[in-house]
Amino acid sequence: MSLFKNLPSAPRAAKKPVTYTNHGFTRTDDYAWLRAEDWQEMFHDPSILEPEIRAHLEAENAYAKAALADTEALQKELFAEMKGRIKEDDSSVPWRDGPFAYGSLHVTGGEYPHFFRTPRDGGEKEILLNGDSEGEGKPFFSLGDFDHSPDHRFGLWSYDDKGSEFYTIRIRDFSTGEDLADRVENTAGSGVFAPDGKSFFYALQDENHRPSKVFHHVIGTPQADDRLVYEEEDAAFFMSVEGSMLDDYIFIQVADHETSEVMVIPTADLAARPKLVAAREAKHEYSVEPGGAEFFILTNTDGAKDFKIMTAPASAPERANWKELVPHEPGRLILDHHAYARHLVWLERRDGLPRIIVRDRTTGEEHPIAFAEEAYSLGLYGSAEYDTNVIRFSYSSMTTPSQLYDYDMVSRERVLLKTQEVPSGHDPEDYVTRRVFAPAKDGALVPVTLLYRKETALDGSAPCLLYGYGAYGMTIPASFSTNALSLADRGFVYAIAHIRGGKDKGYEWYEQGKMANKMNSFTDFIAAADHLVAEKFTSYGRIVAEGGSAGGLLMGAVVNLAPEKFGGVIAAVPFVDALTTILDDTLPLTPPEWTEWGNPITSPEQYQWMAAYSPYDNIGAKPYPPILALAGLTDPRVTYWEPAKWVAKLRDHTTSDQPFLLKTNMDAGHGGASGRFQRLEETALEYAFALKVVGKV
Repeated sequence: MSLFKNLPSAPRAAKKPVTYTNHGFTRTDDYAWLRAEDWQEMFHDPSILEPEIRAHLEAENAYAKAALADTEALQKELFAEMKGRIKEDDSSVPWRDGPFAYGSLHVTGGEYPHFFRTPRDGGEKEILLNGDSEGEGKPFFSLGDFDHSPDHRFGLWSYDDKGSEFYTIRIRDFSTGEDLADRVENTAGSGVFAPDGKSFFYALQDENHRPSKVFHHVIGTPQADDRLVYEEEDAAFFMSVEGSMLDDYIFIQVADHETSEVMVIPTADLAARPKLVAAREAKHEYSVEPGGAEFFILTNTDGAKDFKIMTAPASAPERANWKELVPHEPGRLILDHHAYARHLVWLERRDGLPRIIVRDRTTGEEHPIAFAEEAYSLGLYGSAEYDTNVIRFSYSSMTTPSQLYDYDMVSRERVLLKTQEVPSGHDPEDYVTRRVFAPAKDGALVPVTLLYRKETALDGSAPCLLYGYGAYGMTIPASFSTNALSLADRGFVYAIAHIRGGKDKGYEWYEQGKMANKMNSFTDFIAAADHLVAEKFTSYGRIVAEGGSAGGLLMGAVVNLAPEKFGGVIAAVPFVDALTTILDDTLPLTPPEWTEWGNPITSPEQYQWMAAYSPYDNIGAKPYPPILALAGLTDPRVTYWEPAKWVAKLRDHTTSDQPFLLKTNMDAGHGGASGRFQRLEETALEYAFALKVVGKV
């Protein structure tokens, strides 16, 4: 029985059938018209959206608002308490770099960060960029990169004011506080200064939203005069540009989801042709960390599925000169590495838990930095300086607020710099965090991290929000969330299912949840729900499933497979029309996705993989639970028409009386609202929906 009463009639999108035939298989799409013909131009100028499409999206927004009208007071309450857990006038611990220390802060009532610097050992803050002033009056505003030149004279910063993730780079003169005339448009959002601070390198995004060209810009000259450094012609690969702590190299990294290639430019000769480290080979991933006279190379070559670390002379980094330093250990996934004058540091994961390893570059002696909680998260930040014995890392768990440490790699002393402050109060002893393991269909054990209050009855009566992602090798950390406390405090068990498709249990865990094995992600999530019910953490119909982007595909798939097990579904910017999208190589991100999902354009077999689970294509006459879908009009990653089509088709086929709600942010893209408190309004909406569908409104 629906808990939504006295609703107006749901919007009904017109049916305008379009037929597609691939590999002898035919599909009919009644709602293909919801994709704007001029979508590329619309991402730059949302005002040109076709009136019929705009009218439909606005009708959906009005319907969603009406359906949740009785939660408006609750939304305000949730927003207030989540905002109350955020220290509004917060400041980061500055990073020392040369004569200064750089950091960021927020002010009371502010939405965006302010960047500042102080003298190296402390002193008065000099505000370098005021994000609130830059974003004032803009419906959407997102700050991208902020970095200072090696001579500390200039700041490079970027912004997106459409939500389409085309960033404009500006140069701030710290001596005047004003931006120079330089305006570099349509970038990926970051840049790397040359050592003299007179120029920088950046990646330009093409019309399909792919960083495909690297340019060198000389400050004070027009963008049209920028020198092309490298162009990637394979549409399946993205590029990024990075620097080094010693400012001795510029690195160009080219990668898809399973293959990478690195080129290097010595800053002693900025006009030099990029030098290849190792030519791309299918499924060979590697990254390069400079360390003075040698490079440290994290690689999965020669069967090192969970990665190993090699060295090579910086002057001759070719593959033939690689030598093994840290060997491959199956089940020990090396995630990241940093090199300093006397130490090599890396972040690894064993048995689903992270730890940091420090290695003395002279003696080879190694020691770990680890913690004892059942489930926790570590972040390795390293240092902004090369000649140092001190690195920085963070620690948190579902119950423990984030703690920031400086760590001396020689003395092994930890110095607690800052503990995340929860102004409204938080006692970790009031909560429990646990990790349980759900048996999957094939016997694999799926880790599930839990958070709940100590007094929560574990007799099956508690509602549960079960979150999942399961793609691209992304690991969802068991970290502290002030927002999740709002559900835990209302009797929820908050759960994260670490399903296959992520790297939570190593690289093989990722491989078992992609391509032909993608169905494992969905059945793992359902297995997690089943286990939580079997162990009486919750019960069927009391579970609200949540996921976003590729996690939204997860939501669409599991609700097709087991609609009766969920009391509701929250799907944020959901990738639910997967087959249609991956068949269309004109869309911004399609070619790079083929190594993650398959290429249904060229392969009949891979077409059938995707056709078997693509949520939009597998909607049937089933008792679907209430669903809240969230979209962004200018989202280049999951285009707005995917959730719009999905919701329209669900209404055609459901056998239940439950509503399907679509809320499209008409001023935002993939990340939703841009300000830190604006985002909380969206979270409050989601949580109010979750509380409503389990009868707590």
